[in-house]
Amino acid sequence: MYQFIARRLLSTIPVLVIVAVLVFMLLRLTPGDPAAILAGDAASTEQIEGIRETLGLDRPLPVQFGIWVGQLLRGDLGESYYYKVRVTELIAQRLEPTLSLAVLTIIIAILVAVPLGIWAALRKGGRVDYFVNLFAFAGISVPSFWIAIVLILVFAVYLPLFPAGGTASIDFGMTPMESVIDRARHLVLPVLSLSFLSIGTFVRYTRAAMIEAMSNDYIRTARAKGLSWERVLFVHGFRNALIPLITIVTLSFSTLFSGAIITETVFAYDGVGRLVFLSIQRNDFNVAMVAFMISVSWVLLMNFAADLLYGLADPRITYS
Repeated sequence: MYQFIARRLLSTIPVLVIVAVLVFMLLRLTPGDPAAILAGDAASTEQIEGIRETLGLDRPLPVQFGIWVGQLLRGDLGESYYYKVRVTELIAQRLEPTLSLAVLTIIIAILVAVPLGIWAALRKGGRVDYFVNLFAFAGISVPSFWIAIVLILVFAVYLPLFPAGGTASIDFGMTPMESVIDRARHLVLPVLSLSFLSIGTFVRYTRAAMIEAMSNDYIRTARAKGLSWERVLFVHGFRNALIPLITIVTLSFSTLFSGAIITETVFAYDGVGRLVFLSIQRNDFNVAMVAFMISVSWVLLMNFAADLLYGLADPRITYS
């Protein structure tokens, strides 16, 4: 077990190195000059060149990459060109909103999709299966930004029940409880928008896995032994259907954390996804690089977590 964990952790190092090189080169080759943006429209050529020299942007790309890696290994993630604050401080401010968004989305999606998927699998070919599949296909097919816009129009414009965007209202003497409620209200529409897509995906995987699991011989054997239907369904059926469900849930969680750029942008939600989008727009390379590396690391961590959860779901899986 420990050897497996050590090998998996070591195998992530080459992946992170390759991703770091590719992302660094892509960001550096994008149009735009951070020095010109920082200097402003009224700056002279000499002032822009001075800023470029101060930031080290006048050096060859391999040298810039070496300097960035050296700073990273020392725990120095640099400073944001645009916000004028340390990158660690900026990222830390955005992690909690994105984690809240991702965790709530996954919880709601699981609570809704798993029962629907099991229900559809047990009534394969019937009306329930038809409508559940229709709902799942709609969730998979409809673009997330369109769902976000519809939710804003319905629940923020026509029925002003929730805020149209933002992470929290401006605090004018709110009590701690009022602040929590306010942040929760700002989460409702983004969570609903992302949940719709996740629910459709989870329903499809749960339904397919349950149909396959319930058609196996050990299900008929368990029924023949006189076991209760609930025990057959959940202990013998659902447990054996967990492997594909674990895969899609962990991958979705990593995607929500690192890739909810569109939803966060539409709702002006100050999370990591929107920070990446704005950093690329503003040529804020330090912030974009760190945010990308955190996102890639999170994807690798979720894949690793999925491998460990496989063993808990199916004792036949061993690690060597």
